[in-house]
Amino acid sequence: MFQASSANDTHATRTGTLFALGAFLIWSGFPLYFKLVASIPASEVLGHRIVWSLLFVALLLALRGHWQGVREALTTPRLRRRLALSALLVSVNWLVFIWAIANDHVLDASLGYFINPLVNVVLGVLLLGERLRRMQWLAVLLALAGVGNLVWHHGTLPWIALALAFSFGSYGLVRKQTPTDALSALFVETLLLAPLAVGYLVVLDLNGHGHFLRGPTTIDGLLLLAGVLTALPLLLFGGAARRLQLSTLGLLQYTVPTGHFLLAVFVFGELFTTAHAITFGAIWLALALYSTDMLRARPPSA
Repeated sequence: MFQASSANDTHATRTGTLFALGAFLIWSGFPLYFKLVASIPASEVLGHRIVWSLLFVALLLALRGHWQGVREALTTPRLRRRLALSALLVSVNWLVFIWAIANDHVLDASLGYFINPLVNVVLGVLLLGERLRRMQWLAVLLALAGVGNLVWHHGTLPWIALALAFSFGSYGLVRKQTPTDALSALFVETLLLAPLAVGYLVVLDLNGHGHFLRGPTTIDGLLLLAGVLTALPLLLFGGAARRLQLSTLGLLQYTVPTGHFLLAVFVFGELFTTAHAITFGAIWLALALYSTDMLRARPPSA
């Protein structure tokens, strides 16, 4: 009996790891996708991402018959308000990310998602009253020093990195306090955003500025693909979260900004200066300290 339980745990861990790597591989490759539609304004790409995500997720929910979460979210004012706020935050995150990729700021986007776990820590302290251990404080201070280094050398705030980190960190905070499954939440979020997205795309088309069905069919196909690329990694991530420990999932999640970093430097040829090296070094050291502290603090498994 013990062996059967152990075998089941091993299988669940292996399956969860594969799901997580699948989700993170797709997210890591997002810059490649958004580079392909870089000729289209970021706001228009965002509109299509919202519309096609809504339709794709609706299809998935219909096939699975899992509408209970959607009904509960739409009929419960508290959940509806929280998902409206998370919809606003995720749309800001998506827009900044799409714009950053199209305008050759993949390195800044990578920095933002490396900073994100530490932003989550800061938000937990400021808004949830959480207390930090000594090593966690050191990690946060190192991250601040890294950002300060870029400000010192470049004379401006790395606004793309900070906007991505804080918008996604705030999104995660709101979603943490919203007891709705990921697929139902994404459906409601895109449903709430859809009137604005559809209205914007219709106005663009009426004024002859829209790109859908007005150019190469490859562009139309890529815009349609946005729905699949948005929902599929979320499904994989949800499957991984049910099978893996949160600390394991958190460590694997660093593969996403690592992938963005490698694409920025080695594929897109973005300039990687000494200032970037110092900043990324400080952030990586901060993440190493934070991850080590998190693993040490994890209670032993039974």
